[in-house]
Amino acid sequence: MEPFKFKQFTIHQDRCAMKIGTDGVLLGAWVPINDSVTSILDIGTGTGIIALMAAQRSEAKTIDALEIDAEAYEQAVDNFEASSWGDRLFCYHASFQEFAEEIDDQYELLLSNPPFYTEDYKTSDAKRDMARFEDALPFDHLLTGASRLLSENGLFAVIIPCREEELMLDIAAQVALFPQKITRVKGTPTSEAKRSMLLFGFQEKEVETNELIIESSRHQYTDAYIDLTKDFYLKM
Repeated sequence: MEPFKFKQFTIHQDRCAMKIGTDGVLLGAWVPINDSVTSILDIGTGTGIIALMAAQRSEAKTIDALEIDAEAYEQAVDNFEASSWGDRLFCYHASFQEFAEEIDDQYELLLSNPPFYTEDYKTSDAKRDMARFEDALPFDHLLTGASRLLSENGLFAVIIPCREEELMLDIAAQVALFPQKITRVKGTPTSEAKRSMLLFGFQEKEVETNELIIESSRHQYTDAYIDLTKDFYLKM
């Protein structure tokens, strides 16, 4: 399998079950990262794409990543080491539940494109379906762990299927995490929103909500999508 080349780094993904998709790139480009952010954690890093995007976008000294699958973990480590930011990137081979219980550190920014299991993803490969189902990180575990690892003024960004948005907001409220920003992603102007990008923090505030449309017509990307991803995709 050919590696996936971005403007400032390359991703090898032949050992990862979860290949690079639009979701990870969207989240990595969308999340607000300001100069004061010094510590970042990417939960369920897969190929390492979101952590690498965070490294490109920030001066954060600590960019940690977590991956439970052994082969994906090894590949993420290789992708980190091959990048210009290898000295700031570190990957742990662990489940998020274990990590959240054992680590005393807190992070100013948490990122996750969690493996979710929905009917849409049923394939003819039962073994892969099962792996996906078992790897899925339940929202309650994700949010409980996030509330423990997040610094007082920290932010947690996640991308999920739109239809799961209400459930995630309900569970987040139970651990005192409140939405700060919500962007719903549509493939085209007429299609329904498929993904929600949510930004949580401990402060209750008025939620900024908007919409992102990827294509105006087939292969015609919108200005908003180009603007968001142009620092990463070679052809933008």
